[in-house]
Order: sequence, then structure tokens, then C-alpha cells
Amino acid sequence: MSDANRADRPWAAFGARLRALRRGAGLTQLQLGQLVGYHHTLISKLESGLREPPAGLADRLDPLLGSRGELAALAGALGPRRTTSFLPEAVGRALFAPLPGGEAPRGGAATGGGPRVEGGMLSCDGVPVHGTGAGGDGPGGGRGWPVSLPDQGVICPLHASDGCAVPEPLAVLSLLKSPAALRESSDADAVHGLTALLSCLTGAAAEDLTPGVLETAERVLHLVVGWARAVDATGRLPHAQLRLAAAYAQLAGQARMSRGQTALSTVWFEHGLRWACASDDVVSQASLLGDLCTLARLDRDAESALVYAQAMGALDPRRGWVGALAHLYQARGYALRQDGPECRRHIELARRRLARLGRRDGAEAPWLTGADGLMRAESAVGGALRDLAAPGGDRATALGAVAATGASLAHLAPRLRPVRLLLTLRLADSHACAGDLEPALDAAVRVVEQAVSSEQSTVVQELRGLHARLTERWGDLPQVRDYRERVRDAAAVAGLP
Repeated sequence: MSDANRADRPWAAFGARLRALRRGAGLTQLQLGQLVGYHHTLISKLESGLREPPAGLADRLDPLLGSRGELAALAGALGPRRTTSFLPEAVGRALFAPLPGGEAPRGGAATGGGPRVEGGMLSCDGVPVHGTGAGGDGPGGGRGWPVSLPDQGVICPLHASDGCAVPEPLAVLSLLKSPAALRESSDADAVHGLTALLSCLTGAAAEDLTPGVLETAERVLHLVVGWARAVDATGRLPHAQLRLAAAYAQLAGQARMSRGQTALSTVWFEHGLRWACASDDVVSQASLLGDLCTLARLDRDAESALVYAQAMGALDPRRGWVGALAHLYQARGYALRQDGPECRRHIELARRRLARLGRRDGAEAPWLTGADGLMRAESAVGGALRDLAAPGGDRATALGAVAATGASLAHLAPRLRPVRLLLTLRLADSHACAGDLEPALDAAVRVVEQAVSSEQSTVVQELRGLHARLTERWGDLPQVRDYRERVRDAAAVAGLP
């Protein structure tokens, strides 16, 4: 191998030795992967020098292959790990570890209140999907069935952004009747149909999360994982199925997180991250790491949030949108840590990256471009600056949070009601951090009843922070006492303590 090729593949020596030891032990890549709890495609990449070993793997390989610490020594000689060290231990487990809720119910996702056709309309537990091949919003505000993929930022796991046609809703419903129906279908038709359903569920969740979105996402996810397992048993890598499973796991995890069920959401995100890594789906890896950042931030765990955000940035430096997103998440992590210079540095780096996004970025992450991108970016900036300003009441920083959150609200689509609720509370809290009571109350009273009755954990956290800030700083003022009385009345109406 030339010196140039060795520079491109610094793990080539480790991989070559691993291959020799595996063959000497009489094991296939599949068998070795099963022994250490990794997919055989990772073993292949390790042996080709294309990937560095996950943390602790060399120490587990040595006794299995009788190499007396040789692989661990080779790994250690190559210096600090560049990637994958962020992966929780759970992500290194078997590819098809047990899922929450057991297997899909008998009869598939179409039973027990799952997707069904009613009056010519596909309905998923109260999530109406109007029309067949109509696209856009259906009558009565229902989410239209996509004409093609990508749609709503959901791309095709098989063909990325090639404008794939999708089957009609009735055809998709037939796939969900049983695991056998799914396995016996055309791979392309099934993947396209289930991706179209994912797009509809994603749109419905963004507008107003209902129990049907979560139940349907988890039911379909069980079916997809069973399908992937069946394909894997034939010796083929279930590439598209794993990518689809990762996307459904992310939706299920987000729905659980919004309910405050952090343990379940963590499990789904870790499953999704495992499947995304096995199928080399960088788009899902980045998105799932972002969700894990959010979970860590909800737990006030700045260090874990930064680890996930930094790992995101290391995924692929060539993808501008990944770098921009990683900087935004790092800004929020440093804000939680109360590191103002680093927080502001990452905000500036994120804005520079966002200004230079190209066509590939737009195809992979359309939600980070245009008005949607401005909304998301300014929301993150506003959250970071508010968190930075909150403990000490830094007025200049808090006013920066007001400006960023206001800009995010200005670019927010009207249909995204849960996001509007959260951002309005954050705007009120940013005003409170700046010492401006009247605008804080003006924003808060517009949404207080909705916020008190909300089941979204992020909204509840914003409301608690705002309530504590107003009470601590101005609790004796009549207008704040009136606000607190309004909160108590709203809680009584909602049946809350």
C-alpha cells in the first residue's frame, strides 16, 4: 500500500491484523460480529481500515482471537479516537436488541386502532391523511399523502433525493396487515410507502402531537425491524430497512420525549442511532445525536450535551449542514455550562456555516434552509442566549435572546402550534431575564392557559422557568399576582395540582 493510501486509512494495519486473526480462528465476519455484539458490516469496515474500532472493542477481541493484547496495543498506538467514542454502551449491543413493547401485535399495525381506511381516507389513530397522491394539506387540515419523496424533509432511504413516486395509501395499508405481507412485498414499493406514511406522521406530530402518532409510529417500527431482521437472516444487509427503522425510532423517541418519558425516548434514540450507524446513514446519525443533546439539556447535563454535539460535528466535515447543526447544539451546551465566550463563538460559527449551505445540504436537510432553517437556527440561538443570561440577569445577552426568539417566531409556519407555544414562553422568559416585566407578561398571558394544560415536556420546562423568574423577581407586584392567579385557575380547569 502506498504512503498516501495509508494516510487515508490510518486503521489499515489494525484491520489487516484483525482479518488475519479472524481467519486463523476459523470465524466468518458474521460469526465474529455476533460474538462481540456488532453487525458484520462493521467487522468488514474494520478489516478494510475504513473505520476505527468502537471504544473497548479491541479489548474484547483480543481474548476471543487469542491475540494476547495485540489488537488493543495497535489501537492504543494510533492515538486518541476521532469518532464513535460518543456512542453510549447500548449502541454497541446486538443490532436487533429487544425493543420496548415486545413484538408487533398479531395482525400487524392495522389492528388495535392502527392505520385504517375510512371513507376513502387513510387514518392513523385520528391522524387523517387525505386524498391519494394529492400531496399538500388535505381538507379539514389533514396531512396530504405525498406525490413523491422527499416530502416534509423526509428523504427516501433507498434513493435519497431522487423524486421517488410513492404507492397509494390503500397499498400501504395492505403492507401493514401482517409481517408476512411486508416481507413478501417489493422492497422499493414497501420502503417508499412506509416513508410516505412517516412523512405524514412527522407533519402531524409537528402540528399537534396526538396519541395516534406515537402508537402508529411504534407499531410500524416493530414491523420494519422484523422485516430488517428477516432480510439480515438471509445474509443481506437490510440497508434501507435499517434507515427506515432509524427514522421511525427518531419519531417515536421525539414523541416520548415530548411527554416527558425520557427513559423510553432514550431507548428509541439509542436503537435508532445503532441502526443509522450500521447503515451508514449520516443524516439520521446527526439528527439523533441532536435529540440526545436535547435530552441531556433537559436533564441539565451540559457535559453530555457537549459530547453528543461534538460527536455530531465529527461525523462528516464535508457536510456543511451537519457542522452548522453541531455548532448550534454546542452553543446551547456551553450556555448551560455558563461559558459565554464559547457559546458566542459557536453561534457565530453556526451562522457562517448556515450562510454557505449548498445544494447537497438543501437536499439532505431542507428543514435547515429557507424560512424553516432561519426559524430553527434563531430558536437555538435564542435558547442559548436565554440560558446564558438567566442566572445573572445579563441584560445585553437577554436582549440578544429576545431578538433571536422574535426572529424565530417571525419565520414560524402558523400550523406549528406546539413550537409557537414554546417560543412564545421563551420570548416572555427572555424579556424577564432582561428585566422587562411588561413585555414578559404580555407574551406570557397570551398562552398561559395552553401552556398549563400542555403535555409537552419542553413547554412545561419553559413555563416553570418563566414562572420562577417572575415570582422571584416581581412576586409582590399586583400584575404578577394576577398572572399567578391566572396560572392557578388554568391548572384547576385542567385538573392539575
